[in-house]
Amino acid sequence: MADAPVLQMRHIRKTFPGVVALDDVDFDLRRGEVHILLGENGAGKSTLMKILSGAYQKSAGQIVLDGQDIEIRNPKHAQTLGISTIYQEFNLIPHLSAGENIFLGREPRRLGLIDQRAIFQEATRALNGLGLNLDPHKLIKELKVAEQQMIEVAKALSLDARILIMDEPTAALTEHEIKALFATIRSLRDKGVSIVYISHRMEELFEIGDRVTVLRDGRTVGTYDVREMSKSELIRLMVNRELTELFPKERAELGPEVLRVEGLNTQGGLKDISFSLRKGEVLGIAGLLGAGRTELARAIFGLDKIASGTISINGSPQRIGSPRAAINSGIGFLTEDRKSQGLVLPLSVKENLCLASVDKFSRWGLMNAQEEQQAADRYVKDLRIKTPSLNQKVVYLSGGNQQKVVLSKWLCCKSEVFIFDEPTRGVDVGAKAEIYQLMNRLTASGVAIIMISSEMLEVLGMSDRILVMRGGRIRGEFSAEEATQERVLQCALGE
Repeated sequence: MADAPVLQMRHIRKTFPGVVALDDVDFDLRRGEVHILLGENGAGKSTLMKILSGAYQKSAGQIVLDGQDIEIRNPKHAQTLGISTIYQEFNLIPHLSAGENIFLGREPRRLGLIDQRAIFQEATRALNGLGLNLDPHKLIKELKVAEQQMIEVAKALSLDARILIMDEPTAALTEHEIKALFATIRSLRDKGVSIVYISHRMEELFEIGDRVTVLRDGRTVGTYDVREMSKSELIRLMVNRELTELFPKERAELGPEVLRVEGLNTQGGLKDISFSLRKGEVLGIAGLLGAGRTELARAIFGLDKIASGTISINGSPQRIGSPRAAINSGIGFLTEDRKSQGLVLPLSVKENLCLASVDKFSRWGLMNAQEEQQAADRYVKDLRIKTPSLNQKVVYLSGGNQQKVVLSKWLCCKSEVFIFDEPTRGVDVGAKAEIYQLMNRLTASGVAIIMISSEMLEVLGMSDRILVMRGGRIRGEFSAEEATQERVLQCALGE
């Protein structure tokens, strides 16, 4: 690996209205390396990469590519310079096919017309190169989150980029898909492609990274050789404090049963689901992609129609045919995809936070602005949401702070049962610890939590009891004392 950097970003500054997102940040990238960009949510990682990809314009600073000063005007210009990006949040058109999304804006042509056959042939080749057996004719809206993520990967790699930016590319991928992606990354690195890799999964850093640059509060902390750093050292550099426990679970005193599901079946594939949940309990739901975990959450919250079975709250059967009915029954749902399902991005922090409890702040159809303001202010302070004001549009917040806004929305509703679907997806280690502590506070107050997570250690570390799903059914149940990574995985695989 050559020492001379192919890219240098010097003294980069970026400001938004009321916010300094980056302040004097330095970053460089060598040929044929995987350079990890590390930091808490809001540290400035994605902002820095959006400047490099042309999505944002820097307020000050210098970008040098192959020894030449450049001004990256827009994303198309960045692509012509050989810079390609896989964003944390998808940039796909739901009503187009996978193949059409991969080659959108640069479709192969024949006799002046778009060559559909060539599109799908090339798309198949790109997907096969990632080890995926996925039909490129399938519409994006019909794909699962993990499949959509792999389409983003295929799209970026098809550009033959010399600099590839990956922003949380494995957040929704299975272990098999992650291994395939890492094999591709290593192959690209061996060919001289330079990769900037953003991830909150610390184990990935040591598996795939060469160097790591740590950002904190919009500033560069330093750049280090991955082989010379430990996990605890990097966490301390990120958060400027010691995090002695990754999963600070506090056992709450369990109360009476608050939720009972009996004989639940749906047309979406759930079969004879039965379980109960007690006040103060965290019930972990484990299983592989497609096991039915999210489908279970959606059915309980009234998003998917129940074919048969009953749902009872505090011993009383409920007719939950819609999300509003679920909310009125005391159920809150933190969805897997916060941007498309959990937030209204053009609205403010305050408006999003109070969205599910409008009835609480209204009298005869009129909102009580003072009560709404007081409630929003309280939850922003309690959850330490980083925002310049309650009126800031939530689209401008970092991923971790957006997640806290969604959490606050259900806290404001005074929900008795929380369903957390991938609660720490795309969230840094510091914000994760805050979410875990919030879970402890909720259970201590008698709230019951169903936690769905693809991170096995998270399920093991934060659950009082674990259900394992496979093929739309519950295949096993483990107490916290009984559960091990091997036993849960064996049950999920059917071994």
